[in-house]
Amino acid sequence: MGRVTSTDRRTALRTGAGLLAAGAFTAGCAPNGAVAHSSSVAHSSMAHTSTPTDSPTASPAPSPHGYPGQPAQLTHGPRTRPRVALTFHGQGDPAIARSLLTTAEKHGARLTVLAVGTWLDAQPELARRILDGGHDLGNHTQRHLAVNTMSEADARTEITACAGRLKKLTGSIGTWFRPSRAPLASPQVVRLAREAGYPHVLSYDVDSLDYTRPGADAVARKVLGEVRGGSVVSLHFGYPDTVAALPVVLEELARRGLSAVPTTELFS
Repeated sequence: MGRVTSTDRRTALRTGAGLLAAGAFTAGCAPNGAVAHSSSVAHSSMAHTSTPTDSPTASPAPSPHGYPGQPAQLTHGPRTRPRVALTFHGQGDPAIARSLLTTAEKHGARLTVLAVGTWLDAQPELARRILDGGHDLGNHTQRHLAVNTMSEADARTEITACAGRLKKLTGSIGTWFRPSRAPLASPQVVRLAREAGYPHVLSYDVDSLDYTRPGADAVARKVLGEVRGGSVVSLHFGYPDTVAALPVVLEELARRGLSAVPTTELFS
């Protein structure tokens, strides 16, 4: 697998340090609702720091698509194709989000972003930035709480509120739904997501654990040690380690002949 060279590390750490100075950390999605705390969660959840654009600025974005014969919860795509999906939990400092999107595009890769509704409220322009870059955009609940543990009414609100925000910003509820604070949705959340318009819940088979802040080398090793054709990788906006690791991951994927594609392409 690829390794982080000293040159890579110096460049990445300079990038990460600059972003860290801007207040880059946010909470990750840990199994069983565990929270990876950070010093700037309040920053990322300030829903009224800017005024959302409540009408689409371009043609409507793609809508959810059903895949006949596939399960309600998708953890990976076809293993016979040389494609993988790098999926990002959309929350955190927008400078890191833009850096990751730009890095992916420079490497010819396209990502999938599952956005938190309050994050979109704070920086609505990022919805169109994601789509204009050729990336998938989906729903990661409105407030990034433990949706599996909520009452039916509260869980429904978490899903539909974020769907509504995406609809206002892009003309679509997004192509995917992913539960917050859990890798898999409960049966209730699967049903509520389907009722909201999402035929499938998007999970993953490779967890980068970047939200634990293990360092760029560890993030790259974890992803590259487990990824294979069809994999769906879980990553996060908001962590300088991820910024530093992404070029290494993309270069090694390319060396292995694996393309990083939007999740809609992975399953099509």
